[in-house]
Amino acid sequence: MTTATEKTLPRLKERYRNEIVAQLREQHSYGNPMQVPRLVKIVVNMGVGEAARDAKLIDGAVRDLATITGQKPQVRRATKSIAQFKLREGMPIGAKVTLRGDRMWEFLDRLLSIALPRIRDFRGLDGRKLDGHGNYTFGLTEQSVFHEIDQDKIDRQRGMDITVVTTATTDDEGRALLKLLGFPFKEN
Repeated sequence: MTTATEKTLPRLKERYRNEIVAQLREQHSYGNPMQVPRLVKIVVNMGVGEAARDAKLIDGAVRDLATITGQKPQVRRATKSIAQFKLREGMPIGAKVTLRGDRMWEFLDRLLSIALPRIRDFRGLDGRKLDGHGNYTFGLTEQSVFHEIDQDKIDRQRGMDITVVTTATTDDEGRALLKLLGFPFKEN
């Protein structure tokens, strides 16, 4: 007995395929559909420098990151010793998750539609922070903006960096893609 499992397409991915690709082709007059910029991956990085002194802090960061992204984080370790920071090579100092495929689209949809609007006094993201190749990195100051995190179970406030990697070749193409996906950039 086999059951047919229906795989649903993430909402934002469907919107990208049906609407955004056509708009980008019209804006930038791409001849080949493979030239249209698309998302490659999203990297969520949480640095926990205090974990060098208290190893239990890394467990909280790993737990929060796994809850937010739905994927087991990779613990990042120091590559060299720095005596001033009391840091030895091999000590855990952070955690990161690389999201691709449907998990990436679902995370981005939750980030744009639920998490960013929950930030207090949010005035928009800085649209100038692209790296020259259409990739965008921004930071969040606390993990509680994600609805998956129970605010009563947070041991401490942790920030994170989110990097969106695209196939865009210039910042203008990358900014156009991210804006059409729904990134709330500040208006100058």
